[in-house]
Formats: sequence, C-alpha cells, structure tokens
Amino acid sequence: MGLKATKAEVWAVSIDDRAGGVADKLEPLAKAGANFEMVFARRTPENPGKGMLFVTPVKGAKVTRAAREAGMGTPQTIYSVRIEGADRPGLGAKIARALGDAGISFRGISGIAIGRKFVSYVACDSAEDQAKTIAALKKLK
Repeated sequence: MGLKATKAEVWAVSIDDRAGGVADKLEPLAKAGANFEMVFARRTPENPGKGMLFVTPVKGAKVTRAAREAGMGTPQTIYSVRIEGADRPGLGAKIARALGDAGISFRGISGIAIGRKFVSYVACDSAEDQAKTIAALKKLK
C-alpha cells in the first residue's frame, strides 16, 4: 500500500467561538509566512463560547514567533501521526482496523483525499500510542 506514517507536531490554541475567531489567530501567522498543510477548528461544547484551533506544520523562526504570540503551543497531551499515501477505496477502514487490532484507542482522526493521494492525521493519547500507531501502519498491506 505504501503508506508513510511519521510523527507530526501539531500546534493548538483556544479560540473564541464567534465569527472571525479562527481568522484572528490565523492572520498573524499568514503575515509571518505560514504555509499550513492542516488546519482544523472545532467548538468545545464542554466550554461554551470557546473552541480549539489546530495547525501543522509550524516552521521557521518568524512563524514560530507569531504562533507563540498568538498563544499557540504544542499540547503535552496530544501525540499526532501524519499518514500519507495513494488513496484507495476502503483505506480509511483498513487504517482504523489496523489501529484497533494494535490496541490503539485514538482520540481523533481526520483524512482528506485529493486526486489519487491522501493525507490523514491521527491524534493519540501518549507517545507510546504514537509509536504503536506508526508501527501498526508500517505493517499495513
């Protein structure tokens, strides 16, 4: 199948759940030259009026400085894995089954296919699960 699974450093920040809340955080990073592969935002029902924004990668001194000034950081409780490869029917189910069979209960998964390629991110609870995820996906055929 030719999957490439690697550690991913995802940055996160709390946002206001209102029109423009995400833009307020992203604009300073764009001005610093950020070029993100993944941007994900969601409301936090457990904290009404707030949400979370996740981005990756954060590269370069100017972008890193802008991210820190925007209140972003790397969560110490989320260990992410980036998966990429050729897209095929049923691939998401195969990935989910491989992780389940390896005993990994992940906290989140996302995936996007464009043309014949896909990129997916799995958020794990520990560095151990992150390593197990990478190992399980390398065995996937």
